[in-house]
Amino acid sequence: MIEDSDKPVEVMWAGKYVRALRRGRWEYVSRTNDVRAVVILAETEGKVILIEQFRMPVGGRCIELPAGLVGDEDRNATVEGTAVKELEEETGYTGTSVTRLGDFHASPGMVTESFSLVRVEGVTKSGEGGGTEHEDIKVHLVARADIPAFLEQKRVEGCAVDVKLLLFLNF
Repeated sequence: MIEDSDKPVEVMWAGKYVRALRRGRWEYVSRTNDVRAVVILAETEGKVILIEQFRMPVGGRCIELPAGLVGDEDRNATVEGTAVKELEEETGYTGTSVTRLGDFHASPGMVTESFSLVRVEGVTKSGEGGGTEHEDIKVHLVARADIPAFLEQKRVEGCAVDVKLLLFLNF
């Protein structure tokens, strides 16, 4: 057993969306209300749907897969329902089926947040996308084979790249 894993969790600070926790000597962060995320892998016309949006923690724009929080607005929301809703809201595309590909942690040494990766199929254009009034999302349709070069170009332009896009890179 890891040292301190039997200690109680102490809330050091809590805001509207995140909280800092301590368990023994370990400090880490979680979302409030144990909200989790869904990350969406969707393709249309042979191209992967990627988004670009400003992210305050990285101080600029970031290239990502579409994603959203499950249960932040509706405590009864499902991963599948949230995936379709967020895909349409962020990108202007919708889908007919959602398949769960697994649950993952992006930074398990510091953050408790996990996400469900899903594949949405039967993707068709349904609207404008771009996110809510608080978001400024650009949609990019990129062929899988072109993703490494696309990401490199976006890095040159000053964009951050979400770790989940490692799915498309061959090292």
